[in-house]
Amino acid sequence: MNRPADPAADPVTALKRDNAQFLWHPMAHPKAMKTEGQRPDIIARGEGCWVWDIDGHKLLDGVAGLWSSNLGHSCRPVRDAIMAQLDELPFFNTFRGTTHPRAIELSRAIVELMRDDGVAAVMFSNGGSDAVEGALKLARQFHKLRGDNDRHKFIAMRQGYHGVHFGGMSVNGNSNFRRPYEPLLPGVFHIDSPWLYRNAYTDDETKLGEIVAAQLEREIVFQGPDTVAAFIAEPIQGAGGVIVPPPNFWPRVREVCSRHGVLLIADEVVTGFGRGGAMFGTRLWGVQADLWCLAKGISSGYVPLGATAISHNVADVFEADTSGAASVAHGYTYSAHPVAAAAAIATLKILVADDIPGLVARRSPAFQQRLRGLEQRVPFVGNVRGKGYMLGVEMVADRARKTPLPKTSDIPARVARAAYRRGLMVRVSGPNLILSPPLVISEAELDFLCSTLEAAFDEVAAA
Repeated sequence: MNRPADPAADPVTALKRDNAQFLWHPMAHPKAMKTEGQRPDIIARGEGCWVWDIDGHKLLDGVAGLWSSNLGHSCRPVRDAIMAQLDELPFFNTFRGTTHPRAIELSRAIVELMRDDGVAAVMFSNGGSDAVEGALKLARQFHKLRGDNDRHKFIAMRQGYHGVHFGGMSVNGNSNFRRPYEPLLPGVFHIDSPWLYRNAYTDDETKLGEIVAAQLEREIVFQGPDTVAAFIAEPIQGAGGVIVPPPNFWPRVREVCSRHGVLLIADEVVTGFGRGGAMFGTRLWGVQADLWCLAKGISSGYVPLGATAISHNVADVFEADTSGAASVAHGYTYSAHPVAAAAAIATLKILVADDIPGLVARRSPAFQQRLRGLEQRVPFVGNVRGKGYMLGVEMVADRARKTPLPKTSDIPARVARAAYRRGLMVRVSGPNLILSPPLVISEAELDFLCSTLEAAFDEVAAA
């Protein structure tokens, strides 16, 4: 039974108490909310690249909310677009028979932005998991429309993360997201990731790219090419530890998929809209996908929004249908929500006008190079890797042997808390400390981020 609230409690104390009592958090044990030292930080305010917790502690947001707040927390044009849309039309649906102006304008803006990628159309949803679910469904339907009814299987990579719906969990490559909810979608198979730091094959990145691409081809052939619908992967694996593939990997994957008639789904929920130093992650490798999963940076996190972008070769098959089988039996009440669409339109204008991806490409190499110095500076740092404003620091028990930290190790959490005390918000995922700051972060703020993180690691190393 819930205890009655204490009317005498001050607002800060009341919020902390109510969080522990009433709110279950994603990716967390419910009991942790009640445990001292594991309770979440309550972020109460944001401005630019900075946030303040409920106790008034100021922090540089080193995670951009969650890979999302690419334009920072007080972008006036996005805020103004949201307010104007609330005054004009706060909500209407885009199901068959109705739509609204912002949905149309945003769809055109995305298609024009991705014209060189071969995109013909877009279908909206509410977030990244939705965008993945849409892509998986469209892939299966595409093959059915072509008469390839047996093409229902999916291939993905270990360490991949594709959201939390049953389809996305099924193609996820991390057992932590799978085991509590098994059995999952049948017909899903996984290959290795081209992970240079941890693989069983080689220290040569070019050879590794060839080896893993060859694994994909062997799996397609083993399953039967006429049974495989799509291969799904992140251009850079994010939640799995910021794993950057060798330069030859994605071009080889594109060749393999094309040769066997398998659709290529690029999960760009994290890498889309500039985070890797190009507007889309596939552009980093000079590759066109067949379907793209978009979210997070599409609206700079201001209002939830997701999208599945559809290439011409997929769209043409749907549009050529005369039987009615191409009707897309998928969508959400809030797909292309007017307020979210308005926020996205304003976001895309800024990304293009200010060349935010170019800014990331110019500034991020120094950021990446500086923090790679942690490999020599800190005994328990095994590997620092990343691209653009995506960076992962993997901590180990033995650097020479690459011995993983035990799952019970508190070292990553201690580093994160040391950074927090010094005014930097970071994210811990297993043995990895992950950084994904806003794309508009200044050089002075980047310097603060690096200096603060170095001091946090030094503190834990000394202890």
